[in-house]
Amino acid sequence: MRIHNYVFTAICSMVLWNCGNNSDRDGYTSVVEGTSVQVPALTGGEIKALKVDTGQEVRAGDILALVDTTELVFQREQLQAGLEELGVQLKIARANLSQAQSTEQYVREKQQRIAMLVQNNSASRQSLDDLTNQLNQAQTALENSRQSFQSLEAKRKQLEAQLGIVNKKIKDAVIAAPVGGIISEKYFELGEAIPPLSPLVEIIEIQEVDVKIYISEKKLPAVKYGQEVRVKVDGLDRELTGKVSWVSPKAEFTPKSILTPETRTSLVYAVKITVPNPEGILKHGMPVEVFLEE
Repeated sequence: MRIHNYVFTAICSMVLWNCGNNSDRDGYTSVVEGTSVQVPALTGGEIKALKVDTGQEVRAGDILALVDTTELVFQREQLQAGLEELGVQLKIARANLSQAQSTEQYVREKQQRIAMLVQNNSASRQSLDDLTNQLNQAQTALENSRQSFQSLEAKRKQLEAQLGIVNKKIKDAVIAAPVGGIISEKYFELGEAIPPLSPLVEIIEIQEVDVKIYISEKKLPAVKYGQEVRVKVDGLDRELTGKVSWVSPKAEFTPKSILTPETRTSLVYAVKITVPNPEGILKHGMPVEVFLEE
């Protein structure tokens, strides 16, 4: 999200456009726009530590705050205990399943032998019926053991997934800066309870900044994507270089803050200029002059 100073940018751009209409180079006054990043608390709770304040510069990865994890730690211990108990149950269920498989195989092989003896009139039909009944019981017991084992395995996966969620929440309780920049806003204070996904702070990233100007339709053909422009800052003895990174495809009326009859009906095009700022010279909201060479 870009922080736009539309009113100031539009007024200054139009004033300088009108004043420098006959110059070999067009100068426009605008303001620097950094990239705004709102850093959320993925885990809600009481803020136990708040390590930054507004105006402070941070680097990507710096710790901004710590959220209380007491309840989450207890939940993790409870899930770990549940997994330990389930591990014992799985061990028993695995042994029961193995025993049921052995019993079913033994009874099935015995039933097959008796069936052959019955065909040769060497065993009674009653003994075959008894073994067939035992085989049915063994197969039922085997299926029950298999289902019990599968049920415990599914429960294990559920507990492991819940444990993974809790571990992630505990990890997310350490709020780190996703980007480097300046802390422009702080929405919560130490000791306050922050809801999940609520923004904790806002960081303005200024490693690369934008400057937006407005130009007339007459001057639009002279502006190209990637065109280099010069950026001048008061108090700096050298000019910076930027490039045109976006040209609006649509004309728009001069912003409503300019209410004179002459300018109210003027159509202008927004042009965004991206300026590398590795030294952090340009600050968010700083006025600059942009010069387009003809």
